[in-house]
Amino acid sequence: MDFIGQDLRGSRFIRSDLAGAVMRGVKVAGLDIDSHDLPYAPLVVNGVDVVPYVEAELDRLFPGRGLRSASDPAGLRSAWSAVETAWAAAVETARGREDVSVDGEWTFSQTLRHLVLATNAWLHGAVLRQEQPFHPIGQPFAEYAEEGFDTSIFREPASYDEVLAVRADHQAMVRDFLADVTPETLAERRPDPWAPEDEVTVLDCLQVILDEEWDHLRYALRDLEKV
Repeated sequence: MDFIGQDLRGSRFIRSDLAGAVMRGVKVAGLDIDSHDLPYAPLVVNGVDVVPYVEAELDRLFPGRGLRSASDPAGLRSAWSAVETAWAAAVETARGREDVSVDGEWTFSQTLRHLVLATNAWLHGAVLRQEQPFHPIGQPFAEYAEEGFDTSIFREPASYDEVLAVRADHQAMVRDFLADVTPETLAERRPDPWAPEDEVTVLDCLQVILDEEWDHLRYALRDLEKV
């Protein structure tokens, strides 16, 4: 599909697939792109792949983020400690604003609940192979029901204090698992929790959790700046 001579100023593209899109002679002042898939493919601006620059700057802005690709037990423990520290500061920053939504995005409280779900899916479900891994206050992703997953197990939390308590418990569960994990365990294979026909390693699962933590921290702090 070609858009030639079109005025798309102020357009918003949410959960849209723009992979391989080509823009030529376009005006991009103020263009705002946010993609969690950015590290996995080039993004070319005026002939230059800008992904390495963006990733380096994010690592500078979020101390400890660069550890998210750790692949050994000691490195993973350091990576988890760093992201826990970052989130502890964010919780303080969000105090009193935890239920404010910006531009239709999740509130800070909902973001914490989504990270509960991410831990459930990748640690409890995939790694530990629990039959029903999900905590009832988890926040499913937007396409959860559309993809055929059961939403009846979820409920709204009784309070923000409940969200904080459940979130703290889940952070501790990851910490406890990493305390004793071995290289042999990291190499073991498991079904992908969202696509069981595919296999991933335990290390892959833990790195997904770390990616989720850092990505959603960035989203949450981005939105808090607007509140």
